[in-house]
Amino acid sequence: MAQATTSLQRRGADLADATYQLHVLHHGHAAENLPSFGEKLRPIGLLPLNPLTPQILQVNVGKMCNQACKHCHVDAGPDRTEIMTRETMQQCLDVLARTEIGTVDLTGGAPEMNPDFRWFVEHISALGRKIIVRCNLTIIVANPKYRDLPQFFATHGVHVMSSLPFYDASHTDRQRGGGVFADSIEALTMLNAVGYGMPDSGLLLDLVYNPLGALLPGPQASLEKEFKKNLWTKNGVSFNSLHCITNMPISRFLEYLIDSGNYGQYMETLVNAFNPVAAQSVMCRNTISVGWDGALYDCDFNQMLELPVATTSRHISAFDLDALNKRSIVIDQHCFGCTAGAGSSCGGQLT
Repeated sequence: MAQATTSLQRRGADLADATYQLHVLHHGHAAENLPSFGEKLRPIGLLPLNPLTPQILQVNVGKMCNQACKHCHVDAGPDRTEIMTRETMQQCLDVLARTEIGTVDLTGGAPEMNPDFRWFVEHISALGRKIIVRCNLTIIVANPKYRDLPQFFATHGVHVMSSLPFYDASHTDRQRGGGVFADSIEALTMLNAVGYGMPDSGLLLDLVYNPLGALLPGPQASLEKEFKKNLWTKNGVSFNSLHCITNMPISRFLEYLIDSGNYGQYMETLVNAFNPVAAQSVMCRNTISVGWDGALYDCDFNQMLELPVATTSRHISAFDLDALNKRSIVIDQHCFGCTAGAGSSCGGQLT
C-alpha cells in the first residue's frame, strides 16, 4: 500500500513545530485581518470559555501509524516513535477509578500499534467504562497479528469509530494512499462478520468523513444516506452512523492549505460560518485530552499545537478534577474549525 505522504517531522518541515504553526495562524496569509476566536465568543457570553464536568477522557496512545494521510492533524505515520507507556496508561486507569468519567476515547496514530493497547482496553473494560477506538480500518488487515481485532473489539464491547474519506476508491486513496479503500472495505467486512454495524447487535460501527479539500463538510444526515446506500449496494458493507468532521487548519492539512493557496480563503470561510449555537457544545467543554506522554490538554487539537491546560494540573499523574473544573479553556484561531457551519467535534456535527 503506497503512503499518501510522509510526516512533517520526518521531512524536517517548518510546520512540524507547533510554535511555527501558531505563528502562521496568527500572522500568515492574511490571518492578521481576521477577528480572534475570543472576539467571537465575547458577545455571546462564552469568554472565558469554561468547562463542564468532564465526561470523556480522550487518550492519544501514540503517534505511530501504518498510514500517513494528507489531512492528518496529528502528523502521525510509520516513522513516528512517540508511544504511551504502560505506566502512563496505569495513571489514566487510576484517574478513571476515582472519577465518574464514563467514556474513554482511544486515538493515535493507530492506537492498536501501541504494544500495551489490548492490556489498556481490557483494564478500561474491567472498570465498566464505555470505550471508543479510533480505528483507521487498514490496521486490521495490515499484519496478521491485527486480524483478530474485530473479535477483540466485540469481546469488550468497543465502539469502533473509523475514518473513511469517501465511499469510492478514487477519493479515499487520494487522501489516504493507494489501496486504502480496498483494505478498508475488507476490514469493514470483517467487522460486519462479528456483528459490528448490524441491526440489534449492540456493536457500534461509525464512520468518520472529512472533506477532501478546503471546504466545510456537507449536511451529515444526507451524507450518511449516501454512504449507507453506496457502501451497501456496491460493497455489501453496513455501519451505524456517519460523523462529519471539519478539517482543522493545523499540521499536514495546514501545509496543504498553504501549498494550494487556500489558507486565507479557508480561514475566512471558517470565521464567516461561525455558529454561536455550536460554540456552546464544543467538545473541549466536556473532554480532557491526554497526550502520549501523559500531558493534559483541553482537546486533541490543542494537544497537537502543544497548548496545555491552563491549570497546575498538567499531567495525568497530577490529575486534579477540582482544579480542572475551575480552569478556562485555552483557545486560539484553529478553534474556528469546531464552530463553523453545523459545528464539528470528534463525535461529528454539533447542530
